[in-house]
Amino acid sequence: MEEALNLSLQQKLQQKLSPLQVRFVRMLEMNGPEVEDEVKHALDDNPALEVAEEPEHEESDFNESAEDMQLADYGSEDEIPSYRLEARNHSASDTYYEPVAVDSSSTLLETLMSQLAEHNLDDTQLTVAQYVIGNLDDNGYLRRDVGSMSYDIEAQTGRHVTTRQVREMLDLVRTLDPAGVGAVDLRDCLLIQLKRKDDSVAVRTAREIVAHYFDLFSKKHYDRLCAALDITPENLRDAMAVIRSLNPKPGSFIGGDPAEERTRHIVPDFAVDVEGRDITLSLLNNIPELQIEETFREDDAERPDATSREREASLFIKQKRDEASEFIKILRMRQETLFNVMHAIVKIQRDFFLNGDDETLIRPMILKDVASITGYDLSVISRATAAKYVATARGVYPLKMFFNERPKDDEDTSTHEILAALKAVIDKEDKRHPLSDEAITSMLAEKGYEIARRTVAKYREKLGLPVARLRREL
Repeated sequence: MEEALNLSLQQKLQQKLSPLQVRFVRMLEMNGPEVEDEVKHALDDNPALEVAEEPEHEESDFNESAEDMQLADYGSEDEIPSYRLEARNHSASDTYYEPVAVDSSSTLLETLMSQLAEHNLDDTQLTVAQYVIGNLDDNGYLRRDVGSMSYDIEAQTGRHVTTRQVREMLDLVRTLDPAGVGAVDLRDCLLIQLKRKDDSVAVRTAREIVAHYFDLFSKKHYDRLCAALDITPENLRDAMAVIRSLNPKPGSFIGGDPAEERTRHIVPDFAVDVEGRDITLSLLNNIPELQIEETFREDDAERPDATSREREASLFIKQKRDEASEFIKILRMRQETLFNVMHAIVKIQRDFFLNGDDETLIRPMILKDVASITGYDLSVISRATAAKYVATARGVYPLKMFFNERPKDDEDTSTHEILAALKAVIDKEDKRHPLSDEAITSMLAEKGYEIARRTVAKYREKLGLPVARLRREL
């Protein structure tokens, strides 16, 4: 057996990010509230980091109590609620409860459970009905079959429950309000609601359409519907009006978690104020000015005769001081990068910020345009604009809205302008004979927008508009 040794030389090019760059990129992607939480965690974890002291303000004579301040919010004594003026004949150690506003909103689960109490159900029936309601999604649809629910109830409660008992309670749930809950699909949901409507020719026709011709209805084959049902277009129009009055998501209009609703809001990262032709850009955040804590600032040289405990303490101080300095540096880099990127966007999109919320004023802009002004890498700009918002006098806008490519390299027309023109054409079309993509392309060309038919189809889908056949109305 022969053995051989080979020596080869291979050259590779690799790019590695330093720990500082990794932390900077991570912080750059965060929005305002996330960075504020990061700063709080850093202040709690690192004793070498502290909030810089704010300049002292001149003391003023201020003896107004909290109660007096609250009463001062009312215009007159007549507007002050009675509980604000009542005497508190209790000792200082007693607990006093002030009236508070109570959130009376209820969830879909609570609404249906309260209706179950109106029915005379035994323990087993109540358990089954509650389990059925617990398997409804937020829109009121049931995504589980009767057999699976019967097995789960028996496994969890130990009670033997038949599929017939589950089906009986499901039928009961389907009679509760809002109409349509307990349906297994859209067709079933519409039928449940139609069965509760007062009988009329239009309602009977609507039931027939949903029950037996749902495919023709969903594809808007109105001529075939009229032929299959042997009705006139006027009768079909009345039936369609009944169907459109139904709620396809009956459970969605009943409030969810109130706490979740209160926290579902957007916090802008920038503010743009306009005075005449002057634009002022501000970086919005509640990030305090940070500094190194005084006892960690001195860098004492290690003595040759230092004990092991002193060397450990010196090493700890140096490590925490370096971490704090790095964190402050990263935070400043983030703030500076965000401001410079937003400043470049405002410079390019100046007409939009000066003249209102007309999206047609947004100029074509890509990452390279911002990079040419700031000198930053494209990945840095992408991260700096991700999930960030700017507040103006007319509303709050995502930064990604200002990025749009040119349909053609030699044109200065923005995507937003073409989208607005396309939407205007479709809004004005004859809904009984909607325009095809080819016809829309021709009409846009007459307006000076030379784009291909496939581009029209892409922009139409971006607007959430269906093809011509599905836009047809009677």
